[in-house]
Amino acid sequence: MASRIEIYSPEGLRLDGRRWNEVRHFRCAINTHPVSSDGSSIIEQGNTKVICNVIGPAEPTLRSRVIPDRVSISVKLVVAPFSMIERRKRPQSDSRIQEMCSSLQHVFEDAVIAHLFPRSQIDVNLYIVAQDGGILQACINATTLALIDAGVPMYDYVCACTAGMLDREVLLDLNRIEESAMPFLTMATIGGTRKVALLQLEMTVQFDRLEPMMAAAMSGCHHIRDLMDTEVRKHGKSRLERGSL
Repeated sequence: MASRIEIYSPEGLRLDGRRWNEVRHFRCAINTHPVSSDGSSIIEQGNTKVICNVIGPAEPTLRSRVIPDRVSISVKLVVAPFSMIERRKRPQSDSRIQEMCSSLQHVFEDAVIAHLFPRSQIDVNLYIVAQDGGILQACINATTLALIDAGVPMYDYVCACTAGMLDREVLLDLNRIEESAMPFLTMATIGGTRKVALLQLEMTVQFDRLEPMMAAAMSGCHHIRDLMDTEVRKHGKSRLERGSL
């Protein structure tokens, strides 16, 4: 495990040169796979890269998935064997993958205006191409953009970010090395509000340290929301100019 001086220097710099309250390089794009899906997106947060394809709303293929008064959402997550330095194939039955799929499903069942599409289904397919920390947050952000691209009505953006505590120092948007060195949480908020859609703590942490971690994560969520909104508006403007709306 890396030492404290490697994670956070006395000058207040992290391994990649960021300050404690700075997010990693963030790049997003929507409508990346228009032929194979109804909505699609790509998210890059640092060296983590996630592709999301959304199919639906459509008629359920299985009768067991029919819900009379709302849409049903299913999430499938695939981790590429080459996504890490150590090549390792993770099956769909992996407990960590199943836990993430369940979390994503619960978050977006509340975020989507589900009663508008009774007796229908939405399939969310996520592909982790590269992972360097913040996997769950990248999946949440990618799913939000793909649902927007698919025209699925939502109450607001669902944006996620991580925050950790190294001794008494709060660090925002952790990479993989930082995640292995400290307790951290993943938070998802609804738009620019203080409404929390998800809060997942990976390790035990003292109660008095939880509040500053949550405050930092919430500020990161709001910043990412602004970046995502800028991309959505840019894409909408370009389609309007092409006359494809």
